[in-house]
Amino acid sequence: MSVLEKFKSKKPKKIPVTPMEHAVSWTKTIVGAVLMVMVINGLLVASFVVPTGSMENTVATGDFVFVNRLIFAPSTPQVFPFLNEPLPFLRLPGWRTPRQGDVIVFIFPGMRDQAEPDNFEYYLKRCVATAGDTLVIRDTKVIVNGTEFVLPEHGKFENTPMNPGDHYQTFPVGKGNTRDNFGPIRIPKKGDVVQLNAGNRLEWDTFIRREGHSVGSDGTSILIDSKPVTSYTIERDYCFGMGDNRNNSLDSRYWGFVPVENVVGTPMMVYWSWDTGLGMGDFFKKLGTIRWSRLGTIIR
Repeated sequence: MSVLEKFKSKKPKKIPVTPMEHAVSWTKTIVGAVLMVMVINGLLVASFVVPTGSMENTVATGDFVFVNRLIFAPSTPQVFPFLNEPLPFLRLPGWRTPRQGDVIVFIFPGMRDQAEPDNFEYYLKRCVATAGDTLVIRDTKVIVNGTEFVLPEHGKFENTPMNPGDHYQTFPVGKGNTRDNFGPIRIPKKGDVVQLNAGNRLEWDTFIRREGHSVGSDGTSILIDSKPVTSYTIERDYCFGMGDNRNNSLDSRYWGFVPVENVVGTPMMVYWSWDTGLGMGDFFKKLGTIRWSRLGTIIR
């Protein structure tokens, strides 16, 4: 059979005629598009809307940024598009792990006393210290392994007074840290062994529960998974995230370490920016808030 005959013998594509056929055709198209978006979003490039001003002026509230997923943690889809519902996902090897100075997008681990967050959310901060580093903040200066980590080029200190009860709200429980004076603290590294006792049990309680274990006490011994212990071996690597807007950032100083496996990427560029506080009902007013000068901004 010739090529021409083979071509002629192929059945023509059926054109939808009935309402049901049209509905099936549109459903296939939409499902295919959603699946494609989910794959690209998980493996290569994702889109992220900056929700707060904690990273100003590196990025601003209402910036829409492209996030490089390939560098740290390409994965199967983590959330279902539009619904923001988490999905079971498989993490694939990235090019490298986060380094000090990287701007990172990560799955929020939860507030200080939560083993799991209330909602699945992505946060954006700057990685200021990595697993095995020792971090201390003295009078707002961030010092890592004895060297000051200076405020990034576009970072700032807003004239925001510290909450009088700050030392009751910071991480970890009972250490009396504040926004401006914190630590010293070692960023947990896989394989580190932590000695546990009655004096520091609460300090490590949430951390151990986040690693998937139960923590308790029988009155004399500390129990992990119902077994008496005197130490705990760290199971994952972590990093410490802070906002570039140092005085107006809810970050690791308040809710703790970021598991490296929660880091999903680094933002690359601002592709859109406007006031996300205005609803689409004020569309024309919203158009007037477009920040043209931010479009195309490279994030460092």
